[in-house]
Amino acid sequence: MIITGILLALLAGSLVSLQTIFNSKVNERTGSWSTTTMVLFTGFIASFLISLLVEGQNTFSFQHMQPWYWLSGAIGVGVVFCLVQGMKLLGPTFAISIVLTSQLSFALLFDSMGWLGLEQIPFSWNQLLGVLVIVGGIVLFKFGGSKSAKSKKSSGTLQSDS
Repeated sequence: MIITGILLALLAGSLVSLQTIFNSKVNERTGSWSTTTMVLFTGFIASFLISLLVEGQNTFSFQHMQPWYWLSGAIGVGVVFCLVQGMKLLGPTFAISIVLTSQLSFALLFDSMGWLGLEQIPFSWNQLLGVLVIVGGIVLFKFGGSKSAKSKKSSGTLQSDS
């Protein structure tokens, strides 16, 4: 069961990256709000049809659901819009790195506090250290690198401009 969960999480990560690239390409041709609308509308159609095929009439069974969970779709608007803008400003790899670190940090916070109906999981300093190691990796990835590679890049640009 844990292997299935790991495989599904890996698949989800690859799909998020793929969707982000597609969203970015759509956004090059249209605005951020129309990109967000298209992404969420096509997602609605796909999930609605698959839900009808898999769950049938149980698709519309919403008993015992907290009212604030209805905000999930509105939160999705913020996710898509912010991700498209972040990619435009930072590039895909840096933007996704920050998104994943933020997601992990907030998941740690929500788990540790037991917020939003989650089972409270005790906080440990090892968890925080893990997040900080990831942040350090992102900083190294973005701002690290050898000076010779940067100087070759710069000199190559200068040569081609002259």
